[in-house]
Amino acid sequence: MPVPYIFVFPTNQQVGNPQINRPQTQTQTMAAEAADSVHPADTPMKDCSGDPPVLPLSTPLSPSTASPTGARTLPVFERDVFLGNVDVFLPPGTPSSGSGVFPSNEIRISRRSTASSRCPPLAVLQVISAYSLRCKLQENTLDLHPGSVLLGNLHSTCWNQRMTAVVAAGEEELHLVAMQSKVKGVPSFWCWSAQKGLYTACLGMLNQRRLAIVFDLDQTLVSCYNEQTFKTLTKKIESSLENPELADDTQLALRNQLGNVSKDQLFLKEYKEKRAITVGDEIVRSQDEKSMLHKPGGLRQVIVRPVIRVPTRNAVLTCLDPTDAESSYFANIRPGWDDLKSCLITANGFRRYKVYVCTMAGTYYALEAWRLLDPEGRLISSEEISQRLICVRRGSKKSLQHVFRKSLCHPNMAIVIDDRLDVWDEKDKRHVHNLPAYNPSVATEDKVVHGPNALQIVRSITRKVQKGFFSEFDGMLLKAVDELMYENDVLDLPCTPDVGDYLQLRNNKIVIKTQ
Repeated sequence: MPVPYIFVFPTNQQVGNPQINRPQTQTQTMAAEAADSVHPADTPMKDCSGDPPVLPLSTPLSPSTASPTGARTLPVFERDVFLGNVDVFLPPGTPSSGSGVFPSNEIRISRRSTASSRCPPLAVLQVISAYSLRCKLQENTLDLHPGSVLLGNLHSTCWNQRMTAVVAAGEEELHLVAMQSKVKGVPSFWCWSAQKGLYTACLGMLNQRRLAIVFDLDQTLVSCYNEQTFKTLTKKIESSLENPELADDTQLALRNQLGNVSKDQLFLKEYKEKRAITVGDEIVRSQDEKSMLHKPGGLRQVIVRPVIRVPTRNAVLTCLDPTDAESSYFANIRPGWDDLKSCLITANGFRRYKVYVCTMAGTYYALEAWRLLDPEGRLISSEEISQRLICVRRGSKKSLQHVFRKSLCHPNMAIVIDDRLDVWDEKDKRHVHNLPAYNPSVATEDKVVHGPNALQIVRSITRKVQKGFFSEFDGMLLKAVDELMYENDVLDLPCTPDVGDYLQLRNNKIVIKTQ
C-alpha cells in the first residue's frame, strides 16, 4: 500500500504554550520509525492511460512566510466572515508561495455547492476533472482565534451534506472537499480544480444515474427533401439507370427507388398546392402546429405551421415559412424513433438521458426537423433548445467540447449517435455509435438482414453503455472514495469511468465491451 503522507505539526511543548489542547498528529507517532524508510520515490504510482501525470504530495515546502509546520499558512473566509487559518500543502515543484493556487494569499469561499443526495463530491470531481488535486489544506494547529470553530463547522456541514466549499478562480472553480483524517479533530480538505459550472451540471446527472446522448439529424434520425433535392436525387437515379452494364438486380433496385422517390415527390407537390395529400382513397389535410422561434436578444416568436403527419409512412410534411410554399419539406422519420424515445424518457416525464442535437444543417431547418421528432418538447424543452441544439458550419469538425459549451456536461459521460464518423474530432470518435445512413427510398423498413432496425440497435447499445458506466462508477469509484482519507495519495483513486471504454470502433461498427 502507498505510504500515507506525513505532515509535521509541532507539539504544544515545542511552541511553548501548554494551554493549547490540540490532538496529536500522525507525524508525532510515526515520524521516528518512518524517517529512514519513507521517500517520495518509494510511493507506488498507478498507470491510468490517458490521464495527466500527477505526482504525489511530498513533505511541506518552506516558503518565506511559513507556519511552524513548514507549510504556507493562509486565512480562510466565507464571503467576508473569517473562519480560521489553514496550512497549505502543495505538490512538489510548485512555487512555495502557493500563488498559483491562491494568488491573493487568502482563501475566500464564494459559495457552497448543492448538497448531494447520492454521490460524494470527490467521486463527482474525479469524473469531471480526474486527478486535479491542487493542494491539501489542514487547520493550523496554532490557530487560537475564537472564530476558528467556524472552520470546523464548515468541514462538518460539507462532510455530512456531501457538498463542497467553492472558491472562484476565473474560468475554473476550486472545490474544497472535506476529508476524514487520521488526525482526529483537525478540519482537513482536499482542494480540487474543475471547469467553472461543470460540477453543478454533472452532479445532478450522476445522482440520477443519467448520461448525455448527442444526436445528429440528417440521415441519422430523419431524411428530408424539398422540391430541388428531390429533382437532384431523381436525376442521379435516372443517370445510373442509363448504364447498359447494370446487373438485373441492381437495375430493379434502382427502379424501385425511383418509384418511391416519385411517390414522395407527388406528396410534396400536393402539399405545396393544396396543403393536403391523398393517401389511398383518403384526403389528409394539414393541421396547425405551433413552434417557438428564438430570436437574438432573448425574444421569442410563435410560428404556426400547416403540418401533415402520415404515421403509416413515418412521413411528415411541413414548411419552414408558412407564407412561402417553396419552403416546404417532405420528411421521413427513421423507423424505431418512438420506441427509442420511450427509452430516453419515462411515461411520467423523467429523462433518463440529457439529450443534445449536433448537426451541420442550418439553424432554422434544424429547429423544425427536431420539433417534428419531439413536438411536445419532452426531450429538450423550448427553454433549453437554444443551448442544446448546436449547428456546426459545413466543412468544420464536430466536437463534444463545442456541443457542451453552453449546456455543460463532461465528454466522458456522452454517447454520440451519428451516421458519419469522419465529421467528428479524432478525440471524440470513440464516443460515436456510427450507424448506417438512413435512406428510406432504398430501404423503407431500415432493417438489417433478419434483424432489428437501426434505432432498435441504438436503444440496446445505450442501455448497455449506461449500465456499464454506472456499474464501474458504483462498484469501483464510490467504493474507493468511501475508503479514502486525507493522508492518502490522489493516485489511490481509480481511473474515472468513460463511455468511450464501452464503445469500441471496429470497421465503423460498435461492439459492446465485455466486462
